[in-house]
Amino acid sequence: MAETIYKLASRTLWNEAAAEGVFTGAPIDLEDGYIHFSTSEQVVETAHKHFRDQSDILLISISVERLEDLTEPLVWEPSRGGALFPHLYCPMPLEAVTDIEELPLGEDGLHQFPISFDSPSR
Repeated sequence: MAETIYKLASRTLWNEAAAEGVFTGAPIDLEDGYIHFSTSEQVVETAHKHFRDQSDILLISISVERLEDLTEPLVWEPSRGGALFPHLYCPMPLEAVTDIEELPLGEDGLHQFPISFDSPSR
């Protein structure tokens, strides 16, 4: 599967996680009982579908290897269109994070992903 997965989160939510030293999830994660992640092929659509018109969204890159060394394995489960999405059924240690980038909001309400971001959905 993927070497890197992504989490989209508001700056406020991420700052709370940084203060606690662990990410327990967004409200939807807490409601569903696991932390939702996306692959590079999925994250742009995730941003468009769930974060449109929301400012202060961060693109958080997570090393799958590091994450699974620190926690239990990811569970890859079907979701949107039957695609397998990575889910984590425990809190995420911040040591698994490899990068955090701001996603500026375009005039169309969609987030502008970094040029370095390699996604076929761009």
